[in-house]
Amino acid sequence: MSTPWQRYAEEHSRTVDTMAAVLLFAAFLFGSEITMRAEDQPPAVGLTIALAAVGCGALLWQRTRPRTVVAVGAAATAGAAGLGHLPTPLLLGGLMLALYRLAVDTDRPTARRYYFASLALVVIVALVFAPAGIPWPLETISPAAWLLLPIATGNAVRLQTAYLDAVRIRAEYAERSREEEARHRVAEERMRIARELHDVVAHHLALANAQAGTAAHLSRSHPEQVHRILGELAGTTAAALRELKATVGLLRQTGDPDLPLAPSPGLDRLPELTEACESAGLAVHVSVEGSPRPLTAGVDLTAYRIVQEALTNVTKHASARSAHVRIGWTRDRLTLTITDDGTATAPAGPAPGHGFGLIGMRERARSVGGAFTAGHRDGGGYEVTTRLPVYPGATEPEEQGTS
Repeated sequence: MSTPWQRYAEEHSRTVDTMAAVLLFAAFLFGSEITMRAEDQPPAVGLTIALAAVGCGALLWQRTRPRTVVAVGAAATAGAAGLGHLPTPLLLGGLMLALYRLAVDTDRPTARRYYFASLALVVIVALVFAPAGIPWPLETISPAAWLLLPIATGNAVRLQTAYLDAVRIRAEYAERSREEEARHRVAEERMRIARELHDVVAHHLALANAQAGTAAHLSRSHPEQVHRILGELAGTTAAALRELKATVGLLRQTGDPDLPLAPSPGLDRLPELTEACESAGLAVHVSVEGSPRPLTAGVDLTAYRIVQEALTNVTKHASARSAHVRIGWTRDRLTLTITDDGTATAPAGPAPGHGFGLIGMRERARSVGGAFTAGHRDGGGYEVTTRLPVYPGATEPEEQGTS
């Protein structure tokens, strides 16, 4: 966080640069009065003032042309040293500020080159033109140390600024990543709810339509069966309302979006599903191979919804009177195969690649790491096969098949 002085300097840079140039001009003139002995006072006062004005006046452009300002400042300081002035920090002040700005605005190699060039110019001129009797460390080591200070400080400030910029960029990137992740989770949740709504509404409406059609057909020839079918129709619509209410209730949840449906149907509800299909005129036979194994809630729900959607498709699209559900258990895999006895003249499924039912079943199988295939049978009818992992970590690549 910047201080009030830093904010003022950033907002009024021209004023700050002007004040710094005036103060360093005064320091330059004061430093030109410092000599080893009184009789060694250089007489060229006007030229000294001119050099101070040029070297310090150039600081007004230090933010836009730092290299030029360093070159002008080094020439002015060397000129003052050539007049016999001792290169003290007061005399070097303008050049030091120019080197600091250069180190902040450029890279380290550039600052290093200009430092050595400026130091060499000032030291050589001081050694050649300085009055006799001045100790050589004051003309060599002292300028080297004072001019190195702004270079080191400027490099530190530049590195700190770069670090703060990197931290800010990472924070902005992390914020964008969180927003993208939130949008992705919202999209996934919408897809999950859309699949549930499709499965619930499509299945129960298809059964209700079939039951109503059967009741209308039997109302004259077998009126005694109409009452039973109407009762089953009421049960179908009630079940549809219950599942629809549970699914829509997800939209009102404020907690974890991955919470399962309550209640969450599974393969244990297959008897209810087959009874509902039989009431619509479709005889469903269920066979089990292998020993049943426990399933996770997600895999169990996926298996039930795939069987439900497959039987719904048979009811809606196939001129079939029976369907067969085979459940195969192995150590790490559950295989579901749903077939029907539809004829070629009336296909037992939608055209390949069409319909949201097949898309939803495929997405459900993939969501738990399973595989899904569907297509017409050689002997007539339609077949849907899905393989689901018994354990959450098990996955299987999807096999090729007709969609």
